[in-house]
Amino acid sequence: MTLLAFLLAALAEIAGCFAVWHVVRHAGSPWWLLPGALSLGLFAYSLTWVEADAAGRAFAAYGGIYIVASLTWLWTVEGVRPDRWDATGAALCLAGAAVIVFGPRG
Repeated sequence: MTLLAFLLAALAEIAGCFAVWHVVRHAGSPWWLLPGALSLGLFAYSLTWVEADAAGRAFAAYGGIYIVASLTWLWTVEGVRPDRWDATGAALCLAGAAVIVFGPRG
């Protein structure tokens, strides 16, 4: 359930932020802001589904998933293929997220 919540949160956050980006940077219709705001609300709500002892830890672990999802968005929606530096950075972030999620807690 945690991975599903993280993936949904990432998609919702990226879509919501992209809506604002489109309005501000590309003079898109302000109507983009309505689904963008709803999407950002879904993002925040979906993170509440994560089983974690502290919100900050859940948000930190989510960061790695968000970065990979952002690069996927870059490639599939914006048509820009990530390069080896993008992939290397994403792998490092996923490794960091794994340490946060799976690290032993006393």
